[in-house]
Amino acid sequence: MASLSFKSVDKSYGNNAAVVRNLNLHVNDGEFMVLVGPSGCGKSTSLRMLAGLEDVSAGQIFIGEREVTDLAPAQRGVAMVFQSYALYPHMTVAENMGFGLKMSGASKATVNEAVLKAARSLQLEPLLARRPKELSGGQRQRVAIGRAIVREPQVFLFDEPLSNLDASLRNEMRVELSRLHERLGATIIYVTHDQVEAMTLGDRIAVFNGGRIEQVGPPMEVYRRPVNRFVAGFLGSPRINFLPSALMPGLLPAGTASVGLRPEHLRCVAGDAGPGLAGALELVEHLGDACLAYVRVVGVEDIVAVKLGAAEGLALQRHQPVRLQFDDAHVLAFDAQGLTLFS
Repeated sequence: MASLSFKSVDKSYGNNAAVVRNLNLHVNDGEFMVLVGPSGCGKSTSLRMLAGLEDVSAGQIFIGEREVTDLAPAQRGVAMVFQSYALYPHMTVAENMGFGLKMSGASKATVNEAVLKAARSLQLEPLLARRPKELSGGQRQRVAIGRAIVREPQVFLFDEPLSNLDASLRNEMRVELSRLHERLGATIIYVTHDQVEAMTLGDRIAVFNGGRIEQVGPPMEVYRRPVNRFVAGFLGSPRINFLPSALMPGLLPAGTASVGLRPEHLRCVAGDAGPGLAGALELVEHLGDACLAYVRVVGVEDIVAVKLGAAEGLALQRHQPVRLQFDDAHVLAFDAQGLTLFS
């Protein structure tokens, strides 16, 4: 395996604005790095530049100590797993998994040994004689991953690999990918717009916005200490509540223009008297083990979401007056430019 680095990398198409701007990112050997952000933010383009599928407009890319900026894809030592499985329908699972290694000139014995080893790690041994049409979506994705493993690349690249699967299969495949990373000790770059995938899979995450990285760090560090409103608003479901600073009691850092409070850090207390922000309960969504309360607060444009325990939600009634309470330690303060003000 190997580390990798983007150094001042730009990508633009013709005279259009840059899709990726001044990308600087180092990924450690054996690290699971997730590139996350909304559609069109530059994360997939960055991955494709690393794979050699897109030219670099400016800057350098290194895998280990070797610069690969101008190398052909086959010379980079990477393997890519796409959103579409891209399996050959006329080939068996074993043939699909071994095809790339076979085309590189490896002997039949070497190919068979590599395919069996990868099949064991992905629990695909019983499926080796089947063809893609006989497989479920999750099984096809495992075959696509197995095809990458067989090549023994220095770096694995995943581009939205689970987006075609239903919610249950996505959960299963997240577990499979975590186990795979632990077994192989592989360097993995994983692109997704799904914040759940980012938070649960990544050793670190890089949050992209408008072709730039806003923040890089361990998932919970980025979640708890976002550097700006964009990062705070992108991570978290339901999303963070933004409130005017004028509504907030207590001390705030100088220059605070707005504050953020995550739904799990709010308490919803029935009644119109007492401490907290006054509001009216508009809706309660019961989710089984928890519930979401949506409160209309005077002076706040957007409805405020509160995450509560299941029993707390059962005690609330629609349209009743409530007070929203919170601990000051959980308040995030932002200046007029949207940058976080850390106390």
